[in-house]
Amino acid sequence: MPRRVMQGVVVSDAMDKTIVVKVERRVMHPIYKKFVRQSKKYLAHDEANAAKAGDIVRIRECRPLSRRKCWELVGAAEDEGAEGRIDAASGAGATDGATGQEGRPA
Repeated sequence: MPRRVMQGVVVSDAMDKTIVVKVERRVMHPIYKKFVRQSKKYLAHDEANAAKAGDIVRIRECRPLSRRKCWELVGAAEDEGAEGRIDAASGAGATDGATGQEGRPA
């Protein structure tokens, strides 16, 4: 059986050789038929302590390394549109460059 691979954002790198990765997925609501975002946090093994908070990374399933840690860091995600690091202070919404407003165009 192949190992699962997921992509997410590093939320915390405070532990030694361990990172917390938040993986978001879109699921259709069974009643309202609207796509909603669901997220889950995974502990992943980072042998070299290479990943920093805000990095977009790929993690792969592995043998259990501790009670909650059964994922390992594969590397940085190679997305064309992603810059590779997300600023935690900035919001998730996109802003209009001309007016700085979120949401509707002017």
